[in-house]
Amino acid sequence: MVAADLGDVVWRKSSRSGSDTNCVEIAELPQTIAVRDSKDPDGPVLTFVRSAWTSFVTDIHAR
Repeated sequence: MVAADLGDVVWRKSSRSGSDTNCVEIAELPQTIAVRDSKDPDGPVLTFVRSAWTSFVTDIHAR
């Protein structure tokens, strides 16, 4: 999937990200979380079920 397939979803990046474009952005969709590279906003998008995304974020915070 590419970002254009998602229409007008609201993308956001971490408040801990700097002002450059080397960030990961996420969009919360009804059933999934979409993830894209901020350097390529029209490029590929990965989607994750919410439980997988929550596990991923929880694991990162635990490190």
